[in-house]
Amino acid sequence: MGIINVTGIKLYAYHGCLEEEAIIGGQYVVDVKIETDFLRAQVEDDLTQTVDYVTVYNIVKAQMAIRSKLIEHAAALIAGGLIKQIPAIQHVEVKVTKINPPMNGDVKEVSVTVMAGT
Repeated sequence: MGIINVTGIKLYAYHGCLEEEAIIGGQYVVDVKIETDFLRAQVEDDLTQTVDYVTVYNIVKAQMAIRSKLIEHAAALIAGGLIKQIPAIQHVEVKVTKINPPMNGDVKEVSVTVMAGT
């Protein structure tokens, strides 16, 4: 068993409850922590025996392109997409961070973490 971290995935997306957010969009950062068995990859030095980081990125990007009102929903879509499309994943944690959320205050970012497993 091992852990693969793909962190700091920067994307522009259109999530949020406000109508302006659907039009203007905003900056997001996604971090993914994957638990999987990559012992064979360690021994054989073979990409097909582990989770390909490019595949993870592409799934995150595709799921973030689906508009959600809540980042909780966006994170759940990503986690579900990863579990569904990469059978080697045993457990995944997805953190979605919204940069400069539109609030009545000086808030740098808000984030949620969703956990899922098989």
